[in-house]
Amino acid sequence: MDNQNKPAWLVENDDGSLTINFESRPPKIDGTEVNSLKMREPFVDDQLAADSAGSSSALSEIALISNLCEISPEAVRSMTMRQYSRLQTALSVFIG
Repeated sequence: MDNQNKPAWLVENDDGSLTINFESRPPKIDGTEVNSLKMREPFVDDQLAADSAGSSSALSEIALISNLCEISPEAVRSMTMRQYSRLQTALSVFIG
């Protein structure tokens, strides 16, 4: 995804990580509304760990996203689908 096609809520940082902004619909993580999350670029080992952690592709994806954003899998599972979709879009920047 090039910069022209990136949604306004997705920002690439100088270190290669991505910031996902939630503006008007922030998720609650550990009881606190979070306006943005930072997702670091994954390593191959992150994918392998996520694959071994999940019994399905959906659980593996949740494990990977939670690891890259440094939040719990429970926090990811408690998000709305709209919020989760933003995380999936950010992940797709890294893994196509």
